[in-house]
Amino acid sequence: MTVSRRLSSITLDKIITSNKNLSKPSPKLFPNNHHQPIITNFDHQQVLPPLTLNHPILRILESCSNPNQFPQIHTQLIVTSLIHHSLASGHVIKKLCTSLDLMTVAVNLFDCIEQPDAFVCNTIMRSYVNSNDPFGGLGFYYDKMVGRCVVPNHYTFPLIGKVCAEIESLRDGEKAHGLVIKHGFLMDLFVRNSLIHMYSVCGKIGSAREVFDESTVLDMVSWSSMIHGYVKNGEVGVARVLFDEMTERDVFSWNSMIAGYVAVGDMENARELFERMNVRDVVSWNCMIDGYAQVGDVAKARELFEKMTRRNVVSWNSMLALYVRQKNYNECLRLFDIMIEQENPRPNGASLMSVLTACANLGNLDKGKWVHSYMETNHITADVLLSTALLTMYAKCGSMDLARDIFDKMPFKTVVSWNSMIMGYGMHGFGEKALEMFLEMEKTGVTPNDSTFVSVLSACTHSGMVLEGWWCFDLMSRVYEIEPKIEHYGCMVDLLGRAGLMKDSEELIQKMPLKAGSALWGALLSACRTHSNSELGKMVAKRLIELNPLDSGPYVLLSNIYATEGKWDDVENVRKIMKEKRLHRIAGSSLVDIREFELSESTDDNNNSRHRRSMVYSNLSEMGAQIKLCQDDCIGK
Repeated sequence: MTVSRRLSSITLDKIITSNKNLSKPSPKLFPNNHHQPIITNFDHQQVLPPLTLNHPILRILESCSNPNQFPQIHTQLIVTSLIHHSLASGHVIKKLCTSLDLMTVAVNLFDCIEQPDAFVCNTIMRSYVNSNDPFGGLGFYYDKMVGRCVVPNHYTFPLIGKVCAEIESLRDGEKAHGLVIKHGFLMDLFVRNSLIHMYSVCGKIGSAREVFDESTVLDMVSWSSMIHGYVKNGEVGVARVLFDEMTERDVFSWNSMIAGYVAVGDMENARELFERMNVRDVVSWNCMIDGYAQVGDVAKARELFEKMTRRNVVSWNSMLALYVRQKNYNECLRLFDIMIEQENPRPNGASLMSVLTACANLGNLDKGKWVHSYMETNHITADVLLSTALLTMYAKCGSMDLARDIFDKMPFKTVVSWNSMIMGYGMHGFGEKALEMFLEMEKTGVTPNDSTFVSVLSACTHSGMVLEGWWCFDLMSRVYEIEPKIEHYGCMVDLLGRAGLMKDSEELIQKMPLKAGSALWGALLSACRTHSNSELGKMVAKRLIELNPLDSGPYVLLSNIYATEGKWDDVENVRKIMKEKRLHRIAGSSLVDIREFELSESTDDNNNSRHRRSMVYSNLSEMGAQIKLCQDDCIGK
């Protein structure tokens, strides 16, 4: 009995101690502000004053730079119930939204707020927009803001308009327009400008004009947005009318109009506006350079480029790409060297793509390797396009091992990447490796396109793989349902002709659904000459002359066929016809990088380099003598 009473008293003491502990205030990592004045309300109750940014927790939050400290601050916000105060919650979420890594934390914290307001929602949506995630912003708007019935304010709808414009969602934009009218924000200038922009981007230029015309107050953004909308939708004439009505214009308005004329190829009007501009920015110059580049006027593009006082990387890239499009690869490399010397701006991936393309077409392996080294030294990340340009350069220059190394390191490969490897193996005589690469491509699930089969068939042609070529040609139409084009037939005609199967080659040309051009008949004619099939060759040559009477190639090949048979009268007749039509045989040419043969006293193979250079000069001298003899013969005749 005594023992029982003693246990009961001990239990009672524990309960009393526990209640005392529970009645104590919760532990705080940050002290309260003991100097806060106490305010008495009408019921004579003492209450704390309204929350301000001077609160200790909010001051620590403002100075917090380490994301790892936030859990402690978050705990104190919950313990002190400050998380439900609009000022505190808004301040916390604004702080979290400054870091992309904490966006998920901000959304989770939003779910803990009992009564979120529009400011908090706008802050999170703006963060989504700034981080290039418009779908995330729209999803938050519907799931969280609309889902929890948060009333929007006049800052909400410009954000929604921007999101809808970026994803070109007309349906969501029209819903937002309806809510703008419902909540009475239609007269807000920023809201109207966002609606004009949204409708313009979504292709509803008529709706954009309605919002514009209904506005009682317009600013520069309103006019510029409307002009840009007309330009984007191809109505340059209407845009110009609106542009001429403007009493005041900014550089964006001028650039929008110039871009409109550039888009339709009207460089005369574009230049007229450009010359009228009092203040031009780098965008104005770049727009004009791009316009001349589109119409192929290299001289005027370069003239404006040289006049620029300040160039950015876009200016340089426009010129580099223009020279590549014009196949002036040497000038592209010269301009790139100037860009490197100036050191500002530094080349980016787009610059290097143009340069690598030029190197590939010139066969300039040394320059291509230098560009590769530059990428690694300057830590330029190669995306799939730049990596493909790099491996294409190595493939065309014959360095298939380096091309394969780049290819194997690519985390993601497009069909163009595979095509470049197949093309590289094929053009350098590795037909079997090209076919293996094609089979490997099929295994990975990448669907080949018509260019793939051109590369594969070309590889078979260069390696004399007739059966494999027929198999690929059949696979293309039967399995992948790709209709053969003139390029595919050209490869097959060339393949069969080189193998001496001229009859099969002729039958293929006759049966093809497309009209055979001079290239196909030319391939067959070349095969006829190689394999001494004079009868078929004469027929094909006459067919080629009918198709293109001003091309000297068929006449020359026909003359050679007659010469092989000893029919010198026919040879003379062909030459007379060429003379009457003033046709001249176009001289062939070979591209040689003479720097490869330059002497260098410091290298070990100096003697070898000297001998190679002597051989080249000797051959060039002999070629020059032969050309001179041919010219003398022509003059004598």
